[in-house]
Amino acid sequence: MKKLSWITVCFAVVLAVLLAGVPANAAKTIKVGIVDCYSGPASTYTNDVRDAFKLAVDKINADGGVLGRKIEFTTRDSKFKVDIGLSAAKELIMRENVDILMGTINSSLALAISQLAKKEKIPFLVTFSKSAKITGAKGHRYVFSFTENSAMAGKAGAAGLAKKPYTKYWIAGDDYEYGHAIADGVWNNLKKMKPGVKLLGQSWWKVGEPDFTPYITAILAAKPDAVIIATGGRDCVPFLKAAKTTGFNEKVPFYMHTATELSTLKPLGLNAPEGVIGTSNYFFYYPETKENRAFVDKFKAAYNRYPAVGAVYGFMAADFIKKAYEKAGKINTEKFINALEGLTVSTPVGEVTMRAYDHQAMLPMFMGTTKKAKGYDFLIATDIVIIPGKEVMPSIKEIKKARGK
Repeated sequence: MKKLSWITVCFAVVLAVLLAGVPANAAKTIKVGIVDCYSGPASTYTNDVRDAFKLAVDKINADGGVLGRKIEFTTRDSKFKVDIGLSAAKELIMRENVDILMGTINSSLALAISQLAKKEKIPFLVTFSKSAKITGAKGHRYVFSFTENSAMAGKAGAAGLAKKPYTKYWIAGDDYEYGHAIADGVWNNLKKMKPGVKLLGQSWWKVGEPDFTPYITAILAAKPDAVIIATGGRDCVPFLKAAKTTGFNEKVPFYMHTATELSTLKPLGLNAPEGVIGTSNYFFYYPETKENRAFVDKFKAAYNRYPAVGAVYGFMAADFIKKAYEKAGKINTEKFINALEGLTVSTPVGEVTMRAYDHQAMLPMFMGTTKKAKGYDFLIATDIVIIPGKEVMPSIKEIKKARGK
């Protein structure tokens, strides 16, 4: 009996130690769940977000983590569908018990996850969706944007177009949240900056449109001076391909946000159309600073490719997470949010501040024109103009108005 009791006691002690160790170890991680589109055309943008986030997280963990805890993350593919992405976000909260949600390139999905995050009181870090509603009309305590939004892109695009001689415009784009948001952002600002402009008409197609030729033909028949193309992640590359094939870019100048961005241009190689006006938050070759060069070198060494704009969003998000928790002094959601508000971090494009009122990162915008360049097997942006973040940010007054305050 005594021998049996001794064995039983030893077993019980070992079991207790093992069981006690499970939650203790689990508690030593900060869990991030990323919902994004990793299949189809949109993945040309989202893979860089994930990869740069991993690059930054690996460095943070190697240096001891955050307040003694490692950051771990898991991804889910939304397949660019709201229902799939929202289900994935719920699963990450309920089953994976994530501390933070991240994503996504689909604006409609981002708005849906944002409402879920608000309900569940989970921070949601938006890393590519461009809808101004995310931090504007639909903004709340638990959502933060690490990318520019359609209002910011709209002001930047309008500022550039206002200096051009064009007066008669046509608008065309994806018939969903982002498409309309980016078109409205550019056009409403352009009308204020250049009152004499006129809108001849609009064309809207379903996301994933297989043939743009009929739309291009109709636009050319209207004879606009210039066209505002409002396409999202899935249709940017296909539309530029169609523009090149039909000679659209040679017949009428057009502006498309992200048209100058590496993720959009690289898949087309030297077959991308030249002369397209575009805006982006980042080019790996600009600005020519030691911080940007160091970032490019690290990313290229890790993945054997140049970083695109999504890489800046992912890299920056990891640093904001680290700095916010350190500022908070403990792993606590509400203190993390308080610390993130107004926080400034250094990035490859300079210092970026998370504006406290609307949780919008104050990112600079770069406008340029697509062109072939020696040494690259894809087009790059030339004649780059910097538009500071504070100049493209919606005012607090505008945000309050959008929220009905």
